Amino acid sequence: MDAPAPVRAFHHVAYRCSDSGATRRFYEDFLGLPLAEAFVIEQTKTGRSTSVLHSFYRLGDGSFLAFFEVPDSPFPFKAQHDFDLHVAMEVAPEALEPMLARGRAAGIETRGPADHGAMRSIYFRDPDGYVVELTAKTASHDAAMDPARNKARDKLEAWQRRKATAA
Repeated sequence: MDAPAPVRAFHHVAYRCSDSGATRRFYEDFLGLPLAEAFVIEQTKTGRSTSVLHSFYRLGDGSFLAFFEVPDSPFPFKAQHDFDLHVAMEVAPEALEPMLARGRAAGIETRGPADHGAMRSIYFRDPDGYVVELTAKTASHDAAMDPARNKARDKLEAWQRRKATAA
């Protein structure tokens, strides 16, 4: 069996949205991610008629955060818990406090900063209830995220054993 193709990076991560205009105001006007593309999909690849807007917002590394607005297909939008679903995007450390103040001034649900050791984060809730995290690496980030140093696999395997004994 051939080895899988090496994954290089995200091209885009996509979510549903209820209103592309409100989504654009949050991601472009508030966060500063430029709208890079938006196109209407009127037919699926299987030939089904539809009416969908697919929009893409460019991050500084060239990847995209994308959204689908699908008015004729119900979707259970709800305020997400951080553990269930969130997107974290990296910013410079000096950007955290001004963005926190900007979110509060704009009346956007805003939390933080949270010190996670390897990074500091602030959190916003977008118009559809998704948690958006802006995170800044600390000096210890690279060492903390190095699996040769942090023993990530050992910790995961210990977790699996713990679950098995609790069941």
